[in-house]
Amino acid sequence: MRQKPVVLVDFQNSVQESKKDRNFVMALARGLEILRAFQSTDGMLSNQEISQRTGIPKPTVSRLTYTLTKLGYLGYSERLERYQLGTGVLALGYSSLASMGIRQVARPMMQQMADEVGIAVSLGSRDRLSMVYLENCHGGGALTLRLQVGSRIPMATTAMGRAFLAALPETERAYLMEHIERKDPANWPRIRDGILQAVEDYVNYGYCLSTGDWEREVNAVGVPLVLDQGADVVAFNCGGPSFHLSRERLTSEIGPRLVAMVQAVRGRVSHP
Repeated sequence: MRQKPVVLVDFQNSVQESKKDRNFVMALARGLEILRAFQSTDGMLSNQEISQRTGIPKPTVSRLTYTLTKLGYLGYSERLERYQLGTGVLALGYSSLASMGIRQVARPMMQQMADEVGIAVSLGSRDRLSMVYLENCHGGGALTLRLQVGSRIPMATTAMGRAFLAALPETERAYLMEHIERKDPANWPRIRDGILQAVEDYVNYGYCLSTGDWEREVNAVGVPLVLDQGADVVAFNCGGPSFHLSRERLTSEIGPRLVAMVQAVRGRVSHP
């Protein structure tokens, strides 16, 4: 049996669970959590805003942001008294992306499909309860979603996230679903039904759908790619405005084409 995932899904809960772990370095965890507080849509953040996002006390945040600035992982504006991610983080991010061979293999096929269907084709991986774009290819049409590498979307309600969940072993999927429920208990029945339907669709058709579940006017289809004999899972999606990308088009054209593309990527990754 595979062990329960150890990747954090919630910082505060994970800290509580790790208090008895003598190998867990709290200061390092808090420093990394501060870096994770910055999103691609942010400008600059104050210590107070970082504290609110992370739940870390402001005095601790102030010491950690000072240290991260000295190390080049944050940049600081004295005039605004705010921080932004520094070049040190960018260097780490680009090194990580460059080491992901799946991007180099998949990008030409993604771009070809995007050009042919006129909508965006994207590749993403899990980060806690979100999916983060690792690659994104835009079609020639003006109606594509303008998300970029580094953009984050929710796991539970998007086609990409549902495809990721559908490809996981049942125990791992249940673990993540438990945390999704904790995060949004009020909407959980609807979210759960969407995930379970996605699992069924993946078994029957090889793809998962999200039709207005994430954004009301956005439809998408997602297909997972299981790597390293199940050790890693990434997911592809193809989405756009619902008036341009109907459910019928997703099921009759885009979904089967995305399944075929992912199979081709799998073949190239397995036999370079």
